[in-house]
Amino acid sequence: MNNADLADTLAASHGLTKADARKAVDSLFAAIADAAAKGEEVSINGFGKFKVKQSAAREGRNPSTGATIQIAASKKLGFSSAKALKDKING
Repeated sequence: MNNADLADTLAASHGLTKADARKAVDSLFAAIADAAAKGEEVSINGFGKFKVKQSAAREGRNPSTGATIQIAASKKLGFSSAKALKDKING
């Protein structure tokens, strides 16, 4: 499922035009991305949490040459599913 499929589902279930539903889906993901860029946690009840995690700098190896390289510190967006979602998936 992609953004267009989500928009189609939203339009069908709420009587919206596909264009309006696509704007709503895009706005939702933009809001999540903006909050993550600020380092905020996004918690959606019954679905899960999006949380920014810090990854420390470390040494790695270039797989083709075997040479040691330095991997820079970075931030990653993690997702933890809520119990209700886990139950639905495993139910």
